[in-house]
Amino acid sequence: MEFQLRQRMAELRAEYDKGQQTLMDLERQAENLRQTLLRISGAVQVLQELLDEPQGADGGKAAPPA
Repeated sequence: MEFQLRQRMAELRAEYDKGQQTLMDLERQAENLRQTLLRISGAVQVLQELLDEPQGADGGKAAPPA
């Protein structure tokens, strides 16, 4: 009986460790996704601001440098 209990305890500890590792991996993925979404949001904001700028007579094109 003691052998079975120790064996089950070892199985549960291994399962727990695997679950902890999976959780850490998912949290890392979530953080990477948050950072990606933040960068995309910033790019969208910049493009929206550029589109919202009033267009000049030249269609918004800057004069070529001299």
